[in-house]
Amino acid sequence: MPTAAGALLLLVPTTSYRLDDFRAAARRLGVPLVIGSDRCHRIEDAFGPQQDFVSLDYRRPERAAEQIAEGARDRPIRGIVPASDATAVIAALAAERLGLPRNPPEAARRAADKHASRVALRDAGLPVPAFALHHLDADPEAAARATAYPCVLKPLIFSASRGVIRADDPAGFVAAWRRIAHLLAATKAERRAREDGADRRVLIEAFVPGAEIALEGLLRSGRLEVLALFDKPDPLDGPYFEETIYVTPSRHPAALQAEAARIIGEGARALGLVEGPVHAELRLAPSGPVILEIAARSIGGLCSRTLRFGAGLTLEEILVAHAMGLPLAQVRREARASGVMMLPIPRRGILHGVAGVEAARAVPGVEDVVITVPEGHEVVPLPDGDSYLGFLFAKGEAPADVESALRAAHARLRFDIRMPLPVA
Repeated sequence: MPTAAGALLLLVPTTSYRLDDFRAAARRLGVPLVIGSDRCHRIEDAFGPQQDFVSLDYRRPERAAEQIAEGARDRPIRGIVPASDATAVIAALAAERLGLPRNPPEAARRAADKHASRVALRDAGLPVPAFALHHLDADPEAAARATAYPCVLKPLIFSASRGVIRADDPAGFVAAWRRIAHLLAATKAERRAREDGADRRVLIEAFVPGAEIALEGLLRSGRLEVLALFDKPDPLDGPYFEETIYVTPSRHPAALQAEAARIIGEGARALGLVEGPVHAELRLAPSGPVILEIAARSIGGLCSRTLRFGAGLTLEEILVAHAMGLPLAQVRREARASGVMMLPIPRRGILHGVAGVEAARAVPGVEDVVITVPEGHEVVPLPDGDSYLGFLFAKGEAPADVESALRAAHARLRFDIRMPLPVA
């Protein structure tokens, strides 16, 4: 049971997959839960009216923090957990108003801003790709002539590799630029992004060769505790960067893993982050690890389900306990290898069904198969889309066994995706 009065506030977008897992974690720990969301009626549809909900204006973080502080007068808040980059900013602002342990709001903003974080990490002498910021109203052909190749173009306001495109020459650069501009124009970007111009800018980065890894960590009073280090065995060389398999523990040399953890710890300090979850992405270049991202949130989607700690604790239980100030000893991941595969969308269309789910579950080592897209819904692959068809989970004695199980299970799945009939 909680050691102090008050509820946990979970800040979660309506598009998040993680509501169930955080709700279960709070229930297991005996923590009262308040769910803050930008569309409360969607949450009630999922969980029913018996839960406590608060509707927040995610487009205006300062206003959302004020709403949280006002509501805390009647329902005290003991801890706040954000589930996205945008909500990490709101969590920092609200925690500051409530006097709770937190990241400084300016640090949360910096981490959520692709360009600002690059600047802070570079200025701290940490390894990041060479980068430049461009406005989409500028001449793409002039920008292409001034760029070294290969490079990667990234819109500032999207996540999950949406709109991220590699270019190997000026013609590819201009095509990618125009595709990103079209995607941004066609997307209902949040009001905050339109007001600060983030939806009209693109970050150009040098492409960094090498394998990619992901680090899941927890900051406690400025000290980074590594919870897991994931390998991404599928090459992420472009032209798009759809992630698929994550496997832990890492198979890279121990010295390289230690260097990656050290760099992320220094990177978190450079950004000003001191408290709460960290999710980081790195490339293992020939010269050593290079930071791609340090986010003040935990891993996205349902990927956290592949992690267990200590006596079976979930990642969500660790984050809830930390936010609420509950006793939390040093956290160690279970000894067995584990992994997750985010099921890629092979083509655009309407999902009519998924065959082979039970056959995939029957693969030795596979723990579960979760299809997250309902039948009848449109699916859009990267770089235009922002989601996956579902998730595969596996465990085994060694990382190679987990990777093999995930690939074998994926091979048994068949996705019936059809183009809609033309309107007469």
